[in-house]
Amino acid sequence: MLAILHPNTELDSEAYSQTMHYLENLPGVSVRVHEVQGASQRLTEIYLLGDTKTLNKEEIEALPAVERAIRISDDYRILGRHKDDHRQSGFTYNGVEFSQNNLNIFAGLCAVDVPEHVEQMMQALEDNGEVCTRMGAYKPRTNPYSFQGHGKGCLPWVFEKAGKHGIKVIAMEITHESHIEEIDTCLEKLGRPTGVMLQIGTRNTQNFELLKAIGRQKTYPALLKRGFGITLNESLNAAEYLASEGNANVIFCLRGMKTEAGQPHRNMVDFAHVPAVKRLTRMPVCVDPSHSVGSRDRSPDGILDVMHATAQGVIAGANMVLVDFHPKPEKALVDGPQALLMKELPAYLEDIRLCHDTWKKRQAIYQTLKDSTAE
Repeated sequence: MLAILHPNTELDSEAYSQTMHYLENLPGVSVRVHEVQGASQRLTEIYLLGDTKTLNKEEIEALPAVERAIRISDDYRILGRHKDDHRQSGFTYNGVEFSQNNLNIFAGLCAVDVPEHVEQMMQALEDNGEVCTRMGAYKPRTNPYSFQGHGKGCLPWVFEKAGKHGIKVIAMEITHESHIEEIDTCLEKLGRPTGVMLQIGTRNTQNFELLKAIGRQKTYPALLKRGFGITLNESLNAAEYLASEGNANVIFCLRGMKTEAGQPHRNMVDFAHVPAVKRLTRMPVCVDPSHSVGSRDRSPDGILDVMHATAQGVIAGANMVLVDFHPKPEKALVDGPQALLMKELPAYLEDIRLCHDTWKKRQAIYQTLKDSTAE
């Protein structure tokens, strides 16, 4: 069972003390507290774990600090929606809102290479009014001889350039617990000119010790990519590992499934799962069209496949787009053939906004239908 307290309940208040005293003394039940910081209010959620079937929901809701109680399923206890549309979804980080209702675009370099390219990418983003990007400093590769990223050596100038161009959040994949400290130390030394979203790549979706380490820290939100060839349920449970350790600021990323059935694309595009993930959980949902499609192939209508895939995800309600751009793809150290060109950025952003507006209009159509059916 989940007890949701009244918004902005102070943890040193009498109502909170009385409520916790009652809950902590329930026989056969353990208590776990999670705080969810939204754009305008803080919510405290208390998870009651163990023998909760006999608990009286009305009695829990009658406690002084409790707003309402929800019976939850075993799956995704913290991140699950549990058929409660009133549960707060998303979070705000470094001034940027991430929710199931809005959209953020993270265009950038799959792998950081030289300062000049980073500068050009961030300048283009600033010129187009964008405040988020992706920058790969640590790169897990299938081939041990492939470029593995510049690591902590590039962090200072990447973060400095981000601050210079007003970039608030950088999605940056990490592959080891020590990378969290490297990122944090560098940001602190520089006066925190930007923010970082810790990205867990598809190869590490079931690296449970890494998930626990990222979950234990609450400074940085997490972006979890779906696993290579595992089920959606397994990937969502991987996200729950993060939340179960204390960090529920998680975004789930669909990046295609590894199967020969996806050809000629790099992976089988799975963006039809956008609404499914939003229905099952309260996580914002990201799509990664670059690693799903894996090429710059163009259809007869003149539109690149990666742009069509992006549109499919956004028009289905995606809340974030993670996409590869590069000033000189032929010189990119990772995934150059799939990177979009800088001159394509304005059109790409306009296309995404058009699709997002269409999603909003689709919502309105079906809300009207829902309202008329309820009458």
